[in-house]
Amino acid sequence: MEKYLLGLDAGNTVIKAVIFDRTGRELAHAEAEGNSRMPCPGHVERDLGELWTNAKRVIRSCLDKAGIAAADIAAIGCAGHGNGLYALDRDGEPLIGIQSLDTRATGLVEEWVAQGVGDRTAPIARQRPWPSQTPTLLAWLKRYRPELFQRIGTIFFSKDFVVNRLTGRRVSEVSDMSGAGLLDLAARRYDRTLMEAYGLADCMHLLPPLIESTDIAGTVTEEVAKETGLATGTPVVGGLFDVVASALGSGVSRAGSASIIAGTWSINQVVIDRPDLDGPVFMSSTFDRNRYMAMENSATSAANLEWLVREFFEGEQEEGVSPFDACCALAAAIEPAADDPLYHPYLYGAQQDGHARAGFYGIAGWHTKGHMIRALLEGVAFGHRQHVETIRKAGATFEEAMLSGGGSRSRLWPQIFADVLGMPVSVALSRETGALGAAIAAGTGAGIFADFTEGANAMVRIDRHYRPNPALTAHCDRRYELYKDIADAMAPLWQRLSA
Repeated sequence: MEKYLLGLDAGNTVIKAVIFDRTGRELAHAEAEGNSRMPCPGHVERDLGELWTNAKRVIRSCLDKAGIAAADIAAIGCAGHGNGLYALDRDGEPLIGIQSLDTRATGLVEEWVAQGVGDRTAPIARQRPWPSQTPTLLAWLKRYRPELFQRIGTIFFSKDFVVNRLTGRRVSEVSDMSGAGLLDLAARRYDRTLMEAYGLADCMHLLPPLIESTDIAGTVTEEVAKETGLATGTPVVGGLFDVVASALGSGVSRAGSASIIAGTWSINQVVIDRPDLDGPVFMSSTFDRNRYMAMENSATSAANLEWLVREFFEGEQEEGVSPFDACCALAAAIEPAADDPLYHPYLYGAQQDGHARAGFYGIAGWHTKGHMIRALLEGVAFGHRQHVETIRKAGATFEEAMLSGGGSRSRLWPQIFADVLGMPVSVALSRETGALGAAIAAGTGAGIFADFTEGANAMVRIDRHYRPNPALTAHCDRRYELYKDIADAMAPLWQRLSA
């Protein structure tokens, strides 16, 4: 009897469940959107009880739609957004969920920059502190919320929380922990010297046991089986940092292959054979036991379009047409011109400037909704280009990339990416690359695949290819330089605004 794989993807906003067969064919899909709370400016949190309720609902719905026996699920893998901070109390009960859009610790990071903390963390973790990073947030809680800090029993990540609820086990795995700057990257282990640099030497006991992404974290408990329809004893693997899962689910598995994810975050990454490059990059993570992922990331991507649609375009489209498709259609009707508006995608700050704000520039009376939307799509792509250039300057070489995330679903946006980046861009057939990557990890852990590459070869298919339009090369280059110059000019004003 054929066995199937269940992939879960716990993002900042939505949790998804997808059942795949061994060839990557999708049998069923279910998703549920959660709510973020913003109790103070810069604070972005979620209710962990809601997250688990949504997880149970999508699992049961997915099983019902697939029409297969629960016992036919060979294994479960979970991906989830990295960083932020998810904590259980000492009794193992949900305590707090801080999302990776949170910027409350911007002031602490500025203090650490002045003290040279990053010079101590970078040689070990290949990362410097930034506001939404897990150890930064833990240090913030230690200083400003001591009563809550004292109640923490375990810290980990969104997908680890789901794994914990499924199995009862408190564990995390190397891709998420390394992506959060909590591991000696080369040694793939926790490091007391690193924790001392963050001022967290007394927090080693809060870090859960560390396993590999494909190791079995535990099995589905009897209680959870009753609540979800899963079979008791179904293996659950450690899972993956969602950006690594999305890369894997779009077919990026070999050294030198690149993945760009236009989701809530702008993710730009390349698989490398050694844990560092010749220059600094924002973040590095393990990919498997032998490879690593060099990344340049920021919360500056498709979340901008989600905001624009939610605040200004919801309900304006024709019946049966999604607001995102309607917006992209308006943008597609615009012929690019030199004086088109520009947009900075900094709704949640910039990578190295938590004070940065989003904004449209150069709007004139003859510009329309379509111009504004195209400016936003282009501005997001410019943000990705900045990150890609940093990775290349650090020594990584790649000539094309796989695009995934919500932005890849558009027919227009991938072409804008190809034009702005000046390189071919491909889109995988599966829209749920995070869940697919998690399923590949589950299949590897269950022994269905020998490794990630074999799993990706078996389960990933390519849908579309885009090549840059040579006629727009000079146009995009000129506008990109304007984009950067305006950001440089605005930096001190953003500082004054947030003060």
